[in-house]
Amino acid sequence: MGMTTPQVVVHRDKELMAQAAAARLITKIVDAQAARGSASVVLTGGRNGNGLLAALAAAPARDAVDWSRIDLWWGDERYVPADDPERNHTQAREALLDSVPVDPARVHAMPASDGPYGADVDAAAAAYAAELAKAAGPEDHGPVPTFDVLMLGVGPDTHVASLFPEHPASREADRTVVGVHGAPKPPPTRISLTLPAIRAAREVWLLAAGEDKAGAVAIALGGAGGVQAPAAQAYGRSRTLWLLDRTAAAKLPAGMYPPPAS
Repeated sequence: MGMTTPQVVVHRDKELMAQAAAARLITKIVDAQAARGSASVVLTGGRNGNGLLAALAAAPARDAVDWSRIDLWWGDERYVPADDPERNHTQAREALLDSVPVDPARVHAMPASDGPYGADVDAAAAAYAAELAKAAGPEDHGPVPTFDVLMLGVGPDTHVASLFPEHPASREADRTVVGVHGAPKPPPTRISLTLPAIRAAREVWLLAAGEDKAGAVAIALGGAGGVQAPAAQAYGRSRTLWLLDRTAAAKLPAGMYPPPAS
């Protein structure tokens, strides 16, 4: 399936962006549960991903979601011990998951370095790929479930998940999950979904806020290649949504998006 045309939505500031994205996510989850009985969402870490989860936790409409009928996955993870505060899973629990009645069996955290795979991050990545494959059904036509929404933060260097520019993981065309060695951002060892797995989602939402992201946003939306700018090649089957604040959108050409409400 080909690349979907990115849709750009710009909000006044990062707080409003997080609140609006949280409201959008609640609606998407409720609609998926009404249509298919359950929902499948891939979470992202970082300041924008965690800001969205905190906004969702504070939203009164969060109780419209049946939290027992949602599968939660992660786009990437730092390969550190399970209780490390830098783990995306740990931060997601603090921001949202500990305050809503999720089914623990449907919270699919990536393995930790003190788990059964020890220092073997490649084995840990293969195990997560196997878990995704087990969750995929015949209707998914591939080795990962069709996620309803997959969220990604965009780094200042255009990285998404733990796919960094010019890094071997960004070139992966076959596997759905890889161990990342020598990442340019600490810690150097990570687990990440690959671009083929990301593109299995119905909708991919890319989140960016702050002036330090403006260059990356402009490069990615300017049509750069996926190895040079991984964010440029992260797209969904039916929709690709860039959710930005005004400063992150500062270098985009006029006319690419409607002006934000003042």
